[in-house]
Amino acid sequence: MISFLSACARRRGAALFAVVALAGCGGSVSLGFGFGDDDRPSASLAVSPTSAAPGDTLRLVAAASDDYGVDFVEFYRIDGSGSTLLGFDGLPPYQLDTTVPANAAGSVQYFARAVDGGGQRGDSAVVSVGIGP
Repeated sequence: MISFLSACARRRGAALFAVVALAGCGGSVSLGFGFGDDDRPSASLAVSPTSAAPGDTLRLVAAASDDYGVDFVEFYRIDGSGSTLLGFDGLPPYQLDTTVPANAAGSVQYFARAVDGGGQRGDSAVVSVGIGP
């Protein structure tokens, strides 16, 4: 019985040593206590240029962050009472080139949506692009 206990203690000690050694060498150790992801990602959007004509190309660039990491960023154009998904990017810098619609007049509005691994979403503020001749 004593030899069994000492063998268990040695195995536990070896496992603890391995965890400490990994953490001490720059390795990452996750014990997973199940606290969960409680923060939604955040996003901000910049559009260049800020005024354009129908048919011109715009570059949408988003900054996004989350406490557990951003999986991807989606880019949307607001159309009337809804929105149109233009595309997405999974690697920073999160960006997308898009064309101003041929029937655009006045202004066109865009926003970015950051999505994390838990499926949580965070939208940027809406950015308007002035449409001129």
